[in-house]
Order: sequence, then C-alpha cells, then structure tokens
Amino acid sequence: MAESRLRRRLRSFDETLTAKPDAALVDYLHIPERFVSPARKIVTRVAYALAALFLAVFIVYLDRDGYRDVQENQLSLLDCLYYATVSLSTTGYGDITPFTPSARLINVLVITPLRVAFLIVLIGTTVETLTAASRQALKIQRWRNSVRNHTVVIGYGTKGKTAVAAMVGDGIPPAEIVVVDTDQTSLDRANQAGLVTVRGDANKADVLRLAGAQHAKAIIVATNSDPTAVLVTLTARELAPKAKIIASIRESENQHLLQQSGADSVVVSSETAGRLLGIATTTPSVVEMMEDLLTPDAGFAIAEREVEHKEVGGSPRHLPDIVLGVVRDEKLMRVDDPDVDALETGDRLLYIRSAGEDRG
Repeated sequence: MAESRLRRRLRSFDETLTAKPDAALVDYLHIPERFVSPARKIVTRVAYALAALFLAVFIVYLDRDGYRDVQENQLSLLDCLYYATVSLSTTGYGDITPFTPSARLINVLVITPLRVAFLIVLIGTTVETLTAASRQALKIQRWRNSVRNHTVVIGYGTKGKTAVAAMVGDGIPPAEIVVVDTDQTSLDRANQAGLVTVRGDANKADVLRLAGAQHAKAIIVATNSDPTAVLVTLTARELAPKAKIIASIRESENQHLLQQSGADSVVVSSETAGRLLGIATTTPSVVEMMEDLLTPDAGFAIAEREVEHKEVGGSPRHLPDIVLGVVRDEKLMRVDDPDVDALETGDRLLYIRSAGEDRG
C-alpha cells in the first residue's frame, strides 16, 4: 500500500515537473545486423545469376543433339547460350525445343530449378524486403528466448552513451547491452554501435520486459530527469528483484527516493561534477588521473577480482596490487578497515590495474 502511494506521488511529481506526455508503449525492439554494402549485394547477385546461366548453357551444350532448331541446324555454343538465356528469363520463343526424352528430363530436373533460382536472384531485392520483417521477428524471438545476464541501459543521452562506452571498453560485448529510449535518433546511434535497442517508455513494465529486464544482471538508469529516474527504478525493481540497479540523478536531495525505489547504487551527477571542478582549481592533475581511472580501455582503471587462495589470511595492504577496498558479503570496506586486515575466501578486491592487464 505504501509503495502504491509512493508510485502515485512520484508519477504526479514527474508530470508536474516535466509536463510532457508519455511515449507510446512501443515498442520496437531492434537487433543489429551485420552491415553489407549495397554494391556488394548487387555484385553478389549478378555473380549468382551468371553462374546459373553458364551452368544451364553447359548442360544444354552437352546434350545439344537432343534439341531441335527451326532451321534444322545442330546447336552451336551461341545457340545454347541463346536458349539458356530465353529459357531462364521465361521468354521462351519456341524456336529451339528439346525433343528427346533425355533432353526433356534434363529440362524438368535441372533447367526448371535453375530458372526459379535465376528469377529469385533477379528479384532478390524485393524478396529481401518482403522477408526482412520475418527475419527480424525470428531473430527477436530467438533473442528473447536466450538472452540472460545482460545489461539494460535506460536512456542513451550523454550519461547512457558514456556508460556504454565504459562497459564496452571493459570488455562487455555490445550485443549483451540493451538500450531503452524514446528518441529514435538516439536509438539509431546505439544500433550503429552494435547495441540491441528498444523504443518505448521505460516507466512501462511491458517495455522493460521487451528489453529482457527480468533476466538482466544489471540495469543502468541514465535518464535526464530525477522524477523519471525514480519511477523507472521502481518499475525495474518490481520486474527484476535480483538485478543490480545503478541510477544517476542530478540532485542529492532525491537520492533517498532512488534508494527507497530499489536502486543499489546512486550516482549524483551534479555533486560529482562539482567536486571535480573544485579539485581542478588547485590540483588539476588529480582530475586527470581520476578520468584515467574511469577509462577502462586506456591507461589505468579500477577493477575488481576475487581473492586468490594464496592471499587468504593476508592483509590487502601487503599485496603487489594497489588495493582500494574489499567487498565482503556485498559490503564495501576501505582497505585500512581492521575487519579486512585478514582476507577471507569469497572476498573481492577493488584494485588499480593497467589497461593491458587481464581483467580477471
């Protein structure tokens, strides 16, 4: 009951501040396909058509005695090419005809299938257009049946795009990232980057189900509005109780709303940017180093790994790695905390690694 009241209050809050209508329910799921240039497609189809034509010419030439010309001449290679061309194109003038049983059987078993293949190649663009929707629907169905432990990113603005870049730089395949947004232009950019996209309002559970949020291992909420972020987080938590939800907000006074809605981690973008701006006035090199640590595919990066068997019982401060913290029982503790002076089996270390090191 309390949660229902909170949802109604937040939705009213969102409508008051944003004053924009809900997007349509959907809801378009698009799985990127490998790009093939139109010129290459045309050349390939022409090559297939020529291959079918020359095969027909070769077969007719081998059995040329089984064909009758209106001029009563034996078929030449040019005559065979002419017959194959008019036959495969279904023109069929009738001036050259098969008259022996073997020639007619070959026409039924070989020339006719080649004619069908020839026509399919010639109208390949039309066939491809007609079957594109079916292929995409089949891919979507297969994807929805198999997708598990992926990451859903809600919002592909500056924050969402940067989050995706960080994940890809850290080794996560783009195909395991699903972007949800209402802006088609943003989704087109995401699709060009090889990401699966869903167009729709993430406040709606049906849209998140389309993105497979119920099977996701992580959900990133990177919307441009704090009230929207709260509503999306609440919907995502109801749908995916076990997923890790990381949400971004602009103002710190809304942080408790995100936490009440089910966010595991909350990033306050305005305060984080403000701190960096303040630090940069006196120690700009520190800001540069922090940017380096937050860029996983270059320089240094913050990584996480499990404690090795030989490290159990030792202090994290005595390890060769620069350890920043220890995660024990889903709780992060600083490296100088007395409780983690002796590492235990199952602990995870947050440490600084170089870009070339194994991510563990």
